[in-house]
Amino acid sequence: MKLPAYEHKAQYYETDQMGIIHHSNYIRWFEEARVSLMEQIGVGYDRMEAEGIMSPVLAVACEYKSMTRFGDTVDIHTEITKYDGIRLELSYEITDHTTRELRCRGSSKHCFMEKEGGNLVSLKKSRPTFHTVFMKAIEEV
Repeated sequence: MKLPAYEHKAQYYETDQMGIIHHSNYIRWFEEARVSLMEQIGVGYDRMEAEGIMSPVLAVACEYKSMTRFGDTVDIHTEITKYDGIRLELSYEITDHTTRELRCRGSSKHCFMEKEGGNLVSLKKSRPTFHTVFMKAIEEV
C-alpha cells in the first residue's frame, strides 16, 4: 500500500559528537513511521491495544547509506511487505526530503500477542476486522 511518506526533521539532540544523526535514531524513526502507517490504514497501536492486542518487535535491521545532519528533513517511506495473520514485516527507506538521496534502508518484523497473558494471536481468527485491513494493505503493495 503506497501511503504518503512520513516526514521527520532531524533534531539537535539526535546528533552525535561528529554532528551527524546517531545511528540509533534511525530505528526510532522507523517506529515513528510505522505508528503513522498503522494509523493511516486504520489499525493504530492505540486501537489495537484498546482491543487487547500488542505488536512487539521481533527483529529490526538497518543499512546506512549516507549521513543525515541536524536540521535536515527526511522522508520515511514505509511499506508492509509480509503479513500472515500472526506476523507482520515492514520495509523502510529514508531519503533526504530535498535531494532524495538515500540515507538508509531497513526492515522490521513483528508478531501479534494478547495484552493479557502474552500469547501469540492470529488476527484472522481473533480480530477479523484487523486482519481484513492488513490483507487489504498487503494486496495493494
